[in-house]
Amino acid sequence: MTSQEQPRRRRPVEAKRRSSQGTEGRGNARKDVSPSANTSAPSSEAANNGGDFTTLGLSATTLKAVDRAGYTHPTPVQAGVIPRAIAGVDVLGQARTGTGKTASFVLPILELLTRSPGRGHGVRALVLVPTRELAVQVRDEFEKLAAGSKLRCVAVYGGKPIKTQIDKLAKNPEVVVGTPGRVLDHMSRGTLVLGTLELSVLDEADRMLDIGFRPDIEKILRRCPQSRQTLLLSATVPPPVAKLATRYMRDPEILDFSTNELSVETIEQLYFTVDPSRKFALLERLLEREQPRQAIVFCRTKRGTDKIHERLQRRKKNKKAGVACIHGDLAQNVRDRVMRQFREGQIQVLVATDVVGRGIDVSGVSHIINYDIPEFCDDYVHRVGRTGRMGREGIAYTFVAPEEGTQLTRIEMRIDKLLERSEIEGFSALDPKPTATLPADQQQTGGGKRLGDSAGEAPAAPKPAPSLLGRKRGPKRFRRAL
Repeated sequence: MTSQEQPRRRRPVEAKRRSSQGTEGRGNARKDVSPSANTSAPSSEAANNGGDFTTLGLSATTLKAVDRAGYTHPTPVQAGVIPRAIAGVDVLGQARTGTGKTASFVLPILELLTRSPGRGHGVRALVLVPTRELAVQVRDEFEKLAAGSKLRCVAVYGGKPIKTQIDKLAKNPEVVVGTPGRVLDHMSRGTLVLGTLELSVLDEADRMLDIGFRPDIEKILRRCPQSRQTLLLSATVPPPVAKLATRYMRDPEILDFSTNELSVETIEQLYFTVDPSRKFALLERLLEREQPRQAIVFCRTKRGTDKIHERLQRRKKNKKAGVACIHGDLAQNVRDRVMRQFREGQIQVLVATDVVGRGIDVSGVSHIINYDIPEFCDDYVHRVGRTGRMGREGIAYTFVAPEEGTQLTRIEMRIDKLLERSEIEGFSALDPKPTATLPADQQQTGGGKRLGDSAGEAPAAPKPAPSLLGRKRGPKRFRRAL
């Protein structure tokens, strides 16, 4: 890891002590975790100039699991978060998408749970995530890194039969990964008890707050033991995330791994100016020209996603390349099957809403196409982050209608980068403007004479409109009252 990749560690400044009456969360002494806090130099542990996992304080058992998983060198976020988490410190880690955040909290959990027997037969670690797909991904990462150990992980989320999840929770797994709504549902049923919890993780915290999970998250954290350790990982730290950390974390240490540029340097970002009626034709020509290894086409609505998917299917029905779509209205087993096929490379083009815009790690994605420009700037950042994973190269195209220039400007200001305009040779992305034409008998030559008139002849006077005098008035019509 180079010096430019070293994290910026920020120590929270002292905040006012709250009275013990009515205090929610963990203890009375809280610290301010505002992103504007002072930045201090990173420690040697966070810098990790050694370049491998042996310098992070992991045991031989965990290092064997890392080796089996094929991980050779830790990313900056892993090198910074893992040693502090193993030391028992509450950590607020800020890093852009695609930097290995999942392993940065999975490995400390495995390390801490294998070191001690625990407080009893119950859940020892809880991971909250915003989407079902991310819950499945985190569970798979646990199973991959925990291979050979006795630790068990269960994913709980909506869209799946709750009876099956209840049966799995009855076997007392050590780790539970879930969406806030389903976790709260199990807690209310008594099938998930957090009295023995030692460590809680909030992954993609900004996204969970964006989609309205804050009340559920607070209910869950209030029912967790105050002595727990908390890790909060987020791509951005807006005020709501900072407030959540202030209330429910204990003297958190902020590790900032985000660079000044929110967009990844290895991702080439371009845009097309296109009329809405020409979008699909442009999409066809773009896919034909680029021949992507794997591409995600982002749409704003579920209905629009279905329409684009159907039209692309008709276009590719005689080709091997697979096309699929995914959005929130699909059954969970369908969404699971689509994501599995996409990870295995059976699907070349995935049409999706922002349900896959956060946290989904598919290394084969080479192209991102924003068919609809995102409504929020942060959604653009996370959409584009689906490519260029772990230092790979990628390319992102955004379709911009003529009246959407303001939204494009906001995105460029957010990422502090100008998108380059692109065009396809021989293809007109804009409809030609209609020109007013006169009827043939009224068209005039350059000399002011009507076509067909002989020289020197004056044009015939137009016929007067027929008089309405003397014509019988038609019968009166009355509107029937409603």
